[in-house]
Amino acid sequence: MRVAILAAGIGTRLDPAGNPPPKVLLRFGGETLLKRHLDMLVRYGLCDLTLVVGHRADEIHSELAALGATDMVCTRFNPDFRDSSLLSLWTLREVFAGGEPVLYMDADVLYDWRLLARLLESPYADCLLIDRSAELTEESLKVCVRSGRVVDFHKSVEARVYDYAAEWIGFARFGPASAARLADTLQSYVAAGRTDVIYEEPMRDVILEAPAFGLADATGLPWIEIDFPDDLHRAQSEILPRLVRLPPMPR
Repeated sequence: MRVAILAAGIGTRLDPAGNPPPKVLLRFGGETLLKRHLDMLVRYGLCDLTLVVGHRADEIHSELAALGATDMVCTRFNPDFRDSSLLSLWTLREVFAGGEPVLYMDADVLYDWRLLARLLESPYADCLLIDRSAELTEESLKVCVRSGRVVDFHKSVEARVYDYAAEWIGFARFGPASAARLADTLQSYVAAGRTDVIYEEPMRDVILEAPAFGLADATGLPWIEIDFPDDLHRAQSEILPRLVRLPPMPR
């Protein structure tokens, strides 16, 4: 399984007046988010990671070198990182088109390793990681479910009838067929000049067109997406103390 992570954004909502570091380099308990991601991926034998960079990319490269992870991680630069997150995802099109399952992850999430375990251990080839207890806001990416099927995947819900709505945690697993469809869909968006929409739009097309997209429920486990200063404070004061130590590698 290949791994794809977006880490190109500027994070202006986190520091509107300044020049914030890449969110993947934020430190919690003395470790960057990047190191935390890598430690968990290695624990599960996932050592083929493509990381999209943009804002202050040289600092991310320096951290990869310091971690001794340059053999494990291939970086791709999005020169339009200031303008389009969709183009960052499009930069990963060769990964999605490679004929292998792909684990997609947002870079700006602080989370307990058990969340990743639930996604990786799901029996579904295509699967979204969700939290049914999260407080849904305008910024939440909602997963609307009816009779066990995903009927919407968006910040602005269009589906009128559904059993419940949960928050997408920012991690998904795409089987080879769905990953290839995502690569094609991304290419069609770019060819049509539709690069000003959120990157989840082409994901939504693939998810809603798929015969079935499974759900891995991480409700009750600690995690937070870091977008605003309050998120950073909560990550340090509320989420970090609740994280369970990553178990050692099996012998």
